[in-house]
Amino acid sequence: MSGSPRWVAFDTLRAVHTSDAYANLLLPREIAKAGLHGPDAGLATELTYGTLRREGTYDAIIAHAAGRSIDTIDTAVRDALLLGTHQLLSMRVPAHAAVNETVRQVRQAAGKGAAGFANAVLRRVSERTLDQWLALLEADARSDDERLGLRHSHPVWIIRALRRALAAEGRTDELDTLLAADNAPPTVTMTALPGVAEIPEGVVATPYSPIGFRLAGGDPGPVVTAAGGRIRVQDEGSQLAALALTRAFPVRRGERWLDLCAAPGGKTAVMAAEALAAGATLEANELSPARAGLVRDSVAGVPLDVPVSEEDGRVRAGQGRYDRILVDAPCTGLGALRRRPEARWRKQPSDVPELSELQGELLTAAVDALAPGGVVAYVTCSPHLAETAGVVAEAVRRAGERLEELDARAVVAAVSTAPIDLPAQTDGSGRAQLWPHRHGTDAMSITLLRRR
Repeated sequence: MSGSPRWVAFDTLRAVHTSDAYANLLLPREIAKAGLHGPDAGLATELTYGTLRREGTYDAIIAHAAGRSIDTIDTAVRDALLLGTHQLLSMRVPAHAAVNETVRQVRQAAGKGAAGFANAVLRRVSERTLDQWLALLEADARSDDERLGLRHSHPVWIIRALRRALAAEGRTDELDTLLAADNAPPTVTMTALPGVAEIPEGVVATPYSPIGFRLAGGDPGPVVTAAGGRIRVQDEGSQLAALALTRAFPVRRGERWLDLCAAPGGKTAVMAAEALAAGATLEANELSPARAGLVRDSVAGVPLDVPVSEEDGRVRAGQGRYDRILVDAPCTGLGALRRRPEARWRKQPSDVPELSELQGELLTAAVDALAPGGVVAYVTCSPHLAETAGVVAEAVRRAGERLEELDARAVVAAVSTAPIDLPAQTDGSGRAQLWPHRHGTDAMSITLLRRR
């Protein structure tokens, strides 16, 4: 029935695939609209995210079971089949229930004929376990990377990019573990904004961030609401990236800070709290008016006036001289595939050159806006070397002698409350790279550049 967990998941998948919706933004709204709570909300979440993470693998299984290319299957039927396949192969749903519910869904969405087709396909899917399907499909794979892609449900181009990023640390042996981590639901991590909120009692502190913690379970919404935004949901890697800039060296009162690409505002909020404590000022910028609104909301809990402009960052940076600038650049998001699994299917290798050009322009504009002795943190939620090491190397080349790179690994290690495994980069840079499989964070890249 409409409003059930399966229909909420189906409607979300349809929006992701037909309207480029983001599941992490849409699904909570759909769950609330349907009035789902507890186990039902959990089922809708697992159906949606589990299916999106394994979409590539399930597509291959469905195509084999149907005897036709996935592209020839009606998109609504395909979405229902993806959900049914996830229930059959990766959840403890009885086969008859998974098949019957999915067929009923297809009948309502696409008609009686499509329902018969879906019934036949799902019964073939149910004849094998996931491991048996993988063994069958991998036997026909054309390369080791294609086999990895089938097993871990990643496009081959992303697998190769992640391998190169690990090779930059001499850690290619961690690739399988990384790919598996991308398919594991992330733990909800919170931050207590420093100086304006305390970490609650009875929670588990994050292993590295001094301002992070994890709840024992349940919905974090009431905690966030009760704290008036001074306690928020935020990945630990995001916390460390903001603190690497604010704590790279002691703050002088009166420093002027800028968050150049601020949305959705989690790092901005940490910077605002740190600026308040140290006697600095903070300005923020976000090109999109809607996303600029998110930034304003994020800093509302900090008693500091943070003006938020809505301009192209390449222009906005030049409107002043700043002691610390955060460039949290638009990127492919390959470091947050646990959290936004649809990104792996939505992004293409052709997106990288255009993004890296924009990233370089934003970083160069920020470098030009630094006061003498000022530092810029260049951060991406992607480990792709073209978006990280390549962008930084070009910016340093352009800046010449006026710019020096700081040891971001040493800064992050000093911020961290426990020893943190940050191998040296083979290119000799000071870049710090966080990883989901190694640190339990998004794959955040952090570089610190200081104007001489």
